[in-house]
Amino acid sequence: MVIDVRPASAFEDVRTLVGPKSPGANVCWCLSHRIPSKLNHELRGPARGEYVADLCRADPPPGVLAYDGDEPVGWAAVAPRSMTSFARNRKIPHVDDLPVWSLWCIRVRPGHRKQGISHSLIAGAVEFARSHGAPAVEAYPLDNGGAKVDLTMAYPGLRRNFERAGFTHAADTASVLSGHPRVLMRRDLRPAS
Repeated sequence: MVIDVRPASAFEDVRTLVGPKSPGANVCWCLSHRIPSKLNHELRGPARGEYVADLCRADPPPGVLAYDGDEPVGWAAVAPRSMTSFARNRKIPHVDDLPVWSLWCIRVRPGHRKQGISHSLIAGAVEFARSHGAPAVEAYPLDNGGAKVDLTMAYPGLRRNFERAGFTHAADTASVLSGHPRVLMRRDLRPAS
């Protein structure tokens, strides 16, 4: 299986990965960390999908998609941290003033898990950020120490997967998700001097 990771500019494919089953639902679309809380609560039903459709037409689009042939099988949200709630998050520290990008959500469709797609998504998100001038990419994965994680709450990814992708531990955080602490992992993209 060859996984191709592309910018998330195809709205219907993004809908397949992060859209709710019911178009009128007020959930997900991977917006809770992307937009201010007030706007997240104001966007209801179809307006959430319309907002994401606009993001897909923007430059840069809201992340990357993994494809197995023409079938979308995975999603990763990545954007400049300054454009996310992580710019203001009190539980996840800023290590320095570098204008990093944040990678905060990884989703692989059921039936396609345990095939290395999350690794392809992380690598693709890093290359996407690099191609848009990011000096570094941060992620805030669960530090589960090998313990089982509820798949619904595994969206930030797991520390070991980011370590395999060349990220290093940059800081501890005060954030806990599904009983597991989250850590700040960073991958520097600047040329070695």
